[in-house]
Amino acid sequence: MLQAGLQDLINAEATSRIGAAPHERAPERTTRRNGTRPKALATPAGEVDLQIPKLREGSFYPSLLHPRRRVDKALYGVICQAWIDGVSTRKVDQLVRALGNDSGISRSTVSRICSEIDETVQEFLGRRIDHTWFPYLFLDATYLDVRIRGRVVSQALVVATGVSGEGRREILGMALGDAETTDFWTGFLRGLRDRGLKVATDADPLGVTLVTSDAHAGLKAAVKAILPGAGWQRCRVHFARNVTQKLGSARSKPVNALISTIFAQTTTEAVTAQYAAVTDSLRSSFPEIAKMLEAAEADLTGFAPLPREHWQKVWSNNPIERLNREIKRRADVVQIFPDRDSVTRLIGAVLQEQHEEWGYGERRYFSDISMRKLVHTLYEHTEPDRPELHLTA
Repeated sequence: MLQAGLQDLINAEATSRIGAAPHERAPERTTRRNGTRPKALATPAGEVDLQIPKLREGSFYPSLLHPRRRVDKALYGVICQAWIDGVSTRKVDQLVRALGNDSGISRSTVSRICSEIDETVQEFLGRRIDHTWFPYLFLDATYLDVRIRGRVVSQALVVATGVSGEGRREILGMALGDAETTDFWTGFLRGLRDRGLKVATDADPLGVTLVTSDAHAGLKAAVKAILPGAGWQRCRVHFARNVTQKLGSARSKPVNALISTIFAQTTTEAVTAQYAAVTDSLRSSFPEIAKMLEAAEADLTGFAPLPREHWQKVWSNNPIERLNREIKRRADVVQIFPDRDSVTRLIGAVLQEQHEEWGYGERRYFSDISMRKLVHTLYEHTEPDRPELHLTA
């Protein structure tokens, strides 16, 4: 049935392209069929064998079998732009030749491809995000090499993802710049807020409740200024890496194992007690780590007042590691981006595709029951019965 349906669509598009059905006499006919060529299409239901009509004059390829997805088009455009602008690496040169374009890439063709992608990506990245509230905001940075004013410099690509009040994940935004300044983070978070990201207040706590990220300079101050109702969770994985950097791989293993017992507790009170016990036990042998723990207690335990079911998914940025790997995989193909716009074009397409994938189906990142617990927790000191009014099925 699938094969027949796809073949009917292909034949109908070919008829429209030719201007007449097979064996039909029609004044609108522009050419004639000249046999077919086989095409095997991989689908979730298995491989389907199709026949693509050939034409006596011109060419035909059905739109439903278009060879490039949005992300692939974006990657193609960025690679070709880098090649034209003369900033491509040997790897990109080899890719261009493999594409058969080493002597025939026109700037106008690349411009057309890029403009098509830019329109959809910019619409996605600039969309309103006030359709719901986002209790959890995750911020993560990946560093890319970009040509800016004739020089190749390392720039931080920051991606914001969120979990909505319905327990679903969404891509909220991205930015490129210096991730170690308050001005950068303030501008980025203000942009999210201006697009509708809801801020939690004492009167209405259904806004950003917790921001999870690495300890970027300036970020904590920016969160306090732009999202005053939100707490900050320092990524526990990044903290463990900081410990390893301080002590070295061998010495840090038992220390990090001890620190991990903090996160094995099952109640808020137990987390607090274990944090104090671990800090005290490290004070004599590893005083520098004990000081790090003392200074970071509020930041490493931001998860503790929240529902137990959410802890493992909010105390680090690990849940978006798959997204980071996909970004790096695409970026590694380009190696050096020809300009800032090319970063937005390619990574924006990757993010849009991930956002759409998260939106498919009924599976939620957090269950409806656990989200109701969260709302109750946020209101428990004011209006404990009000949460029921703020959830959607």
